[in-house]
Order: sequence, then C-alpha cells, then structure tokens
Amino acid sequence: MAHEKNHDYHIINPSIWPLLGALGAFVMLYGAVMFFHDNGPWIMLIGFALVAYVMFGWWSEVVAEARAGDHTPVVRIGLRYGFILFIMSEVMFFAAWFWSFFKHALYPMGPQSPAVDGQWPPAGIETFDPWHLPLINTLILLCSGAAATWAHHALVHENNRRDMRNGLILAIVLGLTFTLLQAYEYSHAAFGFSGNIYGANFFMATGFHGAHVVIGTIFLFVCLLRTLAGDFTPEQHVGFEAAAWYWHFVDVVWLFLFAAVYIWGG
Repeated sequence: MAHEKNHDYHIINPSIWPLLGALGAFVMLYGAVMFFHDNGPWIMLIGFALVAYVMFGWWSEVVAEARAGDHTPVVRIGLRYGFILFIMSEVMFFAAWFWSFFKHALYPMGPQSPAVDGQWPPAGIETFDPWHLPLINTLILLCSGAAATWAHHALVHENNRRDMRNGLILAIVLGLTFTLLQAYEYSHAAFGFSGNIYGANFFMATGFHGAHVVIGTIFLFVCLLRTLAGDFTPEQHVGFEAAAWYWHFVDVVWLFLFAAVYIWGG
C-alpha cells in the first residue's frame, strides 16, 4: 500500500533517451558542418540514425505508457500543452525564413545581396508559375488536411473506426502525392540553391516545409498502424490529436508559402 498510486500524475522512470537524443543531435550537427566543408556525409548520417533510433524508442515507450493507462486526464493536458509549445517553436522557425525572403524582396540591395542589384526576383531567375503545379499541390495538401479532419471527426464524434482508418489512408496517400510532385517541381527548377539569394530562400523555405510534410506523413502512418492495432478511443487519443494538429500546421504554412513565395514573391 505504501507504493500505491493516489494521484493523477505519471512519475517517469529514469531514462537514457534524453542523453542519447542530445548526443545524436550533436553528432548530426557536427557531421552537417563537416559535410558542408566537403568531408563526406557519413558523420551526419550516423547522427541522423541515432536521432531516428531515439525517436522510435522514446515514442514507443510513450505508446506503451498510454496502453498501460498512465495517460490520465491530467497527463493528457500536459502532453497537449507540450505539443502546442512545440508547434509554436516551429512557427518561429518558419518565421525566420519568411523574414529573410521578405527582407531581400523588399530591400534587394545591401552587403548581403549586392548581386541582386535592386531587382526581385534577381535578374536571370525564372520563377515557377504559381497557377500550375504549385496550385495543384495546394489543393492536394488541403484535401489531405480535410481527410485527417474526417478521420478525427469519425473517431471523436461517431466512434467509427472504419471511417477513421479510411480518412487516415486518404490523408497519407495525398501527403505522399504532394511530396512526389514537390520533388518533380524541384527537378525542373530553372535556378539552383547556391549562387543567388532567391534560390537559397526558396529551397530553404519550401524544402524545410517538404521535410515537415514527410515527417507528418510518417506521423499519420504511425497513427494508422495504431488504429489497426486497436488504439485510440473517443476519450483518449492524444497521439492522433497531435498528428492532426501537426498536419494542419503544415497546411497553414504551405498556404503562406504559396501566397508569399510563389504568388507575391514571383
């Protein structure tokens, strides 16, 4: 009885994951710097593999805790707050790329961009037509977000696991389609990453968004696997809720990219 739990909090056991995650992030960052100095990508890839291993192991433990009933209402509130703070940090991350893009578009002269010569986009840059493939990709991503909302509504309001599964499958397929079309667009770009500030800003902003689409697609796929395994109830589905929030965040960022980079910036 002395060890009986009489509170709604989850006391986490000592874990090696934070230390391993920090180590993996350091190795990946150090390897990236070495890679940029033409020393090969292997150290960076080792760090990336370690980070991926930590993500898999750590989140597997979180899923096991949920199945064991450790995610009480109080714990679920904490998880939601934590994920909201994570999305806020992502907002500031993308704000940096928008800041850089708008700065060089509105003031295309200065010590950082003397080759722009007062013109935006810089002379010789052939931008993408926003009303062709970028518009199609916008519609695809919005439809994927609608499918994720359908899946969430099916679970929370109807407890309809079949529609939840179908909504997740549709969202994942559309997310993969977006990624393939984005890769196709990149392969036909008339400008490169280096040599001009427009290309650097374009590929950093849209490329990091593409990475988030890939991560979000994996997030939804994990939720699909958990759905097939019988996880999630209308009352307890924080993992799926976080995936839906993340996917809608990716949608909103793309709308700003489409409007600012493709339409206004082009």
